[in-house]
Amino acid sequence: MTSFLRSDRSRPVAVWLFIVAALVLAMVVVGGATRLTDSGLSITEWKPVTGALPPMSAQDWNDEFALYKEIPQYAQLNQGMSLDQFKAIYWWEWSHRLLGRLVGAAFALPFAYFLVRREIPRRLIGRCVGLFALGGLQGAVGWWMVASGLSERVSVAPERLMVHLGLAFALLGAMVWTALDAWNGAARQTLPSPWSRGALALLGLIFLQILLGALVAGTDAGLVYNDWPLMNGSLIPTDYAGASIWATIAHSQGAVQLHHRLGGYLLTVVAIAMIWAATRSRYLPFDTKVLALAVGASIILQAILGVITLVFGVPIWLGIAHQLVAALVLSLAVALAWRARRP
Repeated sequence: MTSFLRSDRSRPVAVWLFIVAALVLAMVVVGGATRLTDSGLSITEWKPVTGALPPMSAQDWNDEFALYKEIPQYAQLNQGMSLDQFKAIYWWEWSHRLLGRLVGAAFALPFAYFLVRREIPRRLIGRCVGLFALGGLQGAVGWWMVASGLSERVSVAPERLMVHLGLAFALLGAMVWTALDAWNGAARQTLPSPWSRGALALLGLIFLQILLGALVAGTDAGLVYNDWPLMNGSLIPTDYAGASIWATIAHSQGAVQLHHRLGGYLLTVVAIAMIWAATRSRYLPFDTKVLALAVGASIILQAILGVITLVFGVPIWLGIAHQLVAALVLSLAVALAWRARRP
């Protein structure tokens, strides 16, 4: 049995955390597909335990369909939908919730095992507890988001979608950072430097851009202003201003798309500058330089993919690809920020 004090790292624990991070990534992708197919409101009840089983009989399916027919989305958007069409959107949402349960089990069971065997470095135990709590909060926020679309709206509230997606990406990033700590052990020292500060600032910008993208998804803003670089021939969309500052920031389709575009432009400029600085630096460690180049290249790729997704009217496969690459960009940026803090 390994003592808490014998080592500050554990490769098995790191592998476990990387696997859970991959499951979180899969959940983000399936969640994106659920949103793009307008499937998120197909399950109108929150049953954390019994909801793990899908409808098992024709009567069960009819009961679920009857519940869906009671919400505004059916009455205003999907009136006359067949049972087979309902099943198509139901399976997306059920799969998304099942993945959430799987992530919880994949974290909790090995965590208990490693804890009993004292294989988790002591400095990471509290952090792992925090990761588990964050995952539980994510599930509760998911239902809070769905509930916003069951009575007065035909879709979920954009700001609640932003919180839900933001927590998912925060969980993914924290999981990757903790896995790297478990794999490599505690740093002998950390050295604040322009690169470490810059990498953290870049990570913050990427996370902000993801939140702006969630507002685009929540307002279906990608379905309007599908020309580029202008927006219907203008620099600023005609419907930019809403009834209030909050209505503009979170609910105006023109505003949220413009903000997301501007964030993409800023990140692209930063990425190009970082690639230039990394290639010219003679003192940057090789692995840090490789990570910097990878982050910069992935940001540029994501910007190009975003434009293509917009111009083609957000087909489902491109929308999913855009969200997947966003998760990969964030994960690479986390790795860069983690590595840049170490001499």
